[in-house]
This record gives sequence, C-alpha cells and structure tokens, in this order.
Amino acid sequence: MKNIKAIIFDAYGTLFDVNSAAEKCKDKVGNKWEDFANYWRTTQLEYTWLRSLMNKHKDFWQVTKDSLNKSMKAFNIDPSMQNELLNLYKVLSPFKEVPEVLKTLKEKNFKLAILSNGTPTLLKELVKSNNLDNVFDDLFSIEQVGIYKPDSKVYDLPIQKYRIEKNEVAFLSANTWDVSGGGNYGYQSIWVNRNKNIFDNLDYKPRLEIKNLKDLLPNIESN
Repeated sequence: MKNIKAIIFDAYGTLFDVNSAAEKCKDKVGNKWEDFANYWRTTQLEYTWLRSLMNKHKDFWQVTKDSLNKSMKAFNIDPSMQNELLNLYKVLSPFKEVPEVLKTLKEKNFKLAILSNGTPTLLKELVKSNNLDNVFDDLFSIEQVGIYKPDSKVYDLPIQKYRIEKNEVAFLSANTWDVSGGGNYGYQSIWVNRNKNIFDNLDYKPRLEIKNLKDLLPNIESN
C-alpha cells in the first residue's frame, strides 16, 4: 500500500477491546461474561443502525447505556452493577500490540486519527486513560454529522479536514460492515480480523486482511 497520507482507525473493537469491561467483572458476572459482552456489543451496534434509519439520534453514550440495560435483563445480571460496567467502558483496554504499533507509525510521520461512533468526550477519555492522547492528530466523532457509521457523511469527515483523496486513506476496522462502509466510500480499507471471522457480502473486498496491527507495518508505505 503506497501513497498513504493518513491512517485512520476505528476505535471500538479495533484499537480497544470492547469485551474488557465485562471481563474485568467476570468474577461477579460469572462464566457467562463473554456471551453477555458479545450480546451487549451486538445490541449496541443494532441500536446505532436502527436509530440512523429511524432518524432518532441518541449519542453513543446513551446508546451504550440503553443496550447495557437490555443486556443485563437478558442475562439476569444484578442491576446494581450497571454503573460499574459503564465506568469500565469509559476506560476500555487496548489490544496488547496497539501502543507499540501506533508509536512506530507516529515515528514514520503518518497522520494518525480515530474515526468512531464514540462521542468526543468518550474518545478523549479513552485515549487519555491508555496514555495515547499524544499519538493522534484527530479524534473524529460521528457527532459532527449526527448519524452513525456506515453513513458516507461519517467517512467524509477526515477527507474534508485533511483535503486529501479518498484512496490516500488507509482505514482499519475489526468490524466487517465498517470495512465495507469505508471501502465503498473510497478508502483503502483494511480488515483487522483478530478472531478468524468470515467477511460479509457487502460489495467490497478488503484491500488487506491482517490478524493484528503488527501485520500492518510491513504492508504500508508513506510518500
């Protein structure tokens, strides 16, 4: 991949482990913690898509609360745990290779950014809690356009800010629908396939498939 001017990352599930909040409470949640975490994440995403289609926007934090409320009921989890889980969601852990790879890319003078469903406040707290607040040039939030991914207005945010061509962006996501959204928009989209999943049939084939961010380094060149 040549002539890349900006490397843009999805946050949730790509840089930061969305299951880490529930995992930190697994002693209280029990052996169902992983199923619960996956259900919460799936419900959260479904709510973003449904609200976009219904034109009934709530920000990502409200959606996260609403999806957690349903998930806790579905798994019969003590309601008193809600605040603990929400507070842990604000400080999700990065995947282990993320800090090192981001530092290397920064040293290579790539422009680095996050493009996320998260609110500006959530994103700032997330990168700060993981000592990554000096790595990124920008934290782009869908709140700037008021609709969730994969709407094209979201993917247009970095293009408008940086005044670059769509194919000069390497966009990384672990979410297949997000890879397709960015790719169909015009990005060079890369699928971070950590769990050996199957890609969706959404009229886009990833420019590159990697198992973690370390695999990006030998495959990307700047100008």
